[in-house]
Amino acid sequence: MSSTIVVHGQKKLSGEVFISGAKNSAVAILASCIIANDKCILENLPDIEDVRIMIKALKEIGARCVFKNKNKNKMEIDTHSVNSSELLFEYLNQMRASYYFVGALLSRFKQAKVILPGGCAFSVRPIDQHIKAIEAIGAEMSIEHGAIDVKAIKLAGKIIFFDVISVGATINAMLASVRAEGITILKNAAKEPHVVDTANFLNKIGAEIKGAGTDEIKIIGKKSFHGTEYCIMPDPIEAGTYMISAAITRSQICIKNVISKHLESLSAKLRETNCEIETGNDYIKVDAYEKDLIGTNIKTMSYPGFPTDLQPQMTAYLATTKNTSIVTDSIWFDRFQYINELKKFGADIKFENGVAIVNGVKKLSSAQVCACDLRAGAALIIAGIASDGVTHISNSQYIDRGYENIIGKFKNLGVNIKRSQKKI
Repeated sequence: MSSTIVVHGQKKLSGEVFISGAKNSAVAILASCIIANDKCILENLPDIEDVRIMIKALKEIGARCVFKNKNKNKMEIDTHSVNSSELLFEYLNQMRASYYFVGALLSRFKQAKVILPGGCAFSVRPIDQHIKAIEAIGAEMSIEHGAIDVKAIKLAGKIIFFDVISVGATINAMLASVRAEGITILKNAAKEPHVVDTANFLNKIGAEIKGAGTDEIKIIGKKSFHGTEYCIMPDPIEAGTYMISAAITRSQICIKNVISKHLESLSAKLRETNCEIETGNDYIKVDAYEKDLIGTNIKTMSYPGFPTDLQPQMTAYLATTKNTSIVTDSIWFDRFQYINELKKFGADIKFENGVAIVNGVKKLSSAQVCACDLRAGAALIIAGIASDGVTHISNSQYIDRGYENIIGKFKNLGVNIKRSQKKI
């Protein structure tokens, strides 16, 4: 259901915010439970829309999913009784990660039929590298009537070289090949933390995966898998969003339950703008209070480079700093649709030849804006917090896909923010 977020701006943040489990890990690991054919207990599961959709899909094919605590972040998933390899439900069009069901179902049943993925519409996001990997290990794959249809008599390990670095294809290839006979080697693999998190989970249920976190991953096929207990890593993109919210509001906050190494590229860029960053074993403190903040240049890259999922939030922040910043996205070239919304706040941004040229302004003013995707929606929230007056952000359902209790967490930091069902 579409709703509007209402933000009363020009508020300094203070206090602590606790980071939830990683969205991008959770959706992959939930699909991976199919491979276990057993009971798995997942901890630190984020209460977000994408996770709810994945759980609903698992139940539709026979899995038993039961929360084990009141906080709804610990769940037992029993996939013994999964009895179908088809997931053709239209609600899966709401998210991108539904394609992980293809690899997981193929691994267990040697066949899968899954509706084509949806998710944020900021770019055409092909699945050609997924197809390349799955066909390489022996499956026949076709796309008909809006669904991916894949079948195999036997899966056998192969050397697969990805033409481009793709997180989704890397994870899907791991899921599909953990039961393949022999050895599968993924070259030019993605190195993102949630690739490692998914590989760690797969290893705990009986897989043998080596090299996750490097550009070459080796998967030694296994026949037997089992249940496990696993704690999902904290979400670096959620943590990064709150770090940037402290910077844009010239505030001091502490972000708890975070792996600071996953955010080194953001920390480095915030330091370049004169923010003070303190890191510990499980926390990051950001101090932008009374700092003379200046612009910097950003170019998104695959991990460990600057993440594309923090590009919109960082652009919103840079719009409030001195001097001129240049923002380039080498991952998703079309991810700048939100710029016209930021301009409604008074941001001075020009988009030329795939590059955003951001000239800092002294202040932002409140606006009525519309979220066009998940991370753009987060950028509009933090811009609204930094603005004078009252900002209304429609299409907030995008934001709910990836941020657990974002209203409550910002309220705890001192923001006057609420959700309204009134259309603007």
